[in-house]
Amino acid sequence: MFEDGYTLWVLFSVLVAAALAIDLGALSPLRKLFGKRPHTETHTSAFRQGLAWTIVWIGLAVIFAVVILLLMGYDKMLEFVTGYAVEKSLSVDNMFVFLLIFSSLGVPHALQHRVLSVGILSAIAMRIPLILVGVSLLENFHWMIYIFGGLLVLTAARMMLQKKEKKIDVEKNIAVRLLRKFVPVSHELQGGKFLARINGVLYATPLLVALVIVEMTDLVFAIDSIPAVLAITTDQFLVIASNVFAILGLRSLYFLLAGAMEKFYYLKPALIALLLFIGAKMLLADVFHITVVVSLAIIGSILGGAVVLSLVRASREQTPPVKHD
Repeated sequence: MFEDGYTLWVLFSVLVAAALAIDLGALSPLRKLFGKRPHTETHTSAFRQGLAWTIVWIGLAVIFAVVILLLMGYDKMLEFVTGYAVEKSLSVDNMFVFLLIFSSLGVPHALQHRVLSVGILSAIAMRIPLILVGVSLLENFHWMIYIFGGLLVLTAARMMLQKKEKKIDVEKNIAVRLLRKFVPVSHELQGGKFLARINGVLYATPLLVALVIVEMTDLVFAIDSIPAVLAITTDQFLVIASNVFAILGLRSLYFLLAGAMEKFYYLKPALIALLLFIGAKMLLADVFHITVVVSLAIIGSILGGAVVLSLVRASREQTPPVKHD
């Protein structure tokens, strides 16, 4: 067993910082290996870049899982992989929300990178305190496991009843109404600026509006998803690491899936089943224990089944009907 926890924190921090520096363009020569800069990207190049970076981020998570295996042992590695799988799968649902936000505000494809880049950094800063609070609650108040489990079941029920939205009502959105209390909002883009002076008055541009809604959405998403990972492990390091690795891949995953989200026909039922399973696991924790290995197998089966069924349906819809004479 690995006892010097500081070494793992250092390895984790260095790995994440280096990857972020490359991904966000701080190291431009290496950044060019993965595609053009955001303002010159086409949908095709964005897809290729999204695919490249999705592979990179998943690859880094795999490498880190091996590091955990070597330094912390097999059980801890399984907890990290399962937590990462849960966070990654639940984050896909956020992709649909991002698409709605950008389409509702008319944010062009070339500027979406900018919003998501800032959003990812602030999401990480916001989640770490939430994780620390959640772990502390579970360690000090065992009955909180029932609260978290019930929260996940309620989230699944809400998703069942949720109607498919085509647009976000920006004027009624609570995040936008809060923003208006501090600064007036402009409906016109001002290049890549989040704030711009118009006739001497400082305005929030649609980019800042999009960012605020994205952050509010992620806060709600974190309240739903963090308890799901806490059902797998209460190790602070593993919960934070699995969350951070899942968040870091959000931007590339969005640009990879942006043009094909409608093809994920069975994603929502799979996420509902996933939340119900994890919620039930927490609610029944004192009665029936489900091991991490079994949890990972069930989660993998739910997600794998949804992907296979979606691919089968997509291929059938693309195949033209056979004409009979």
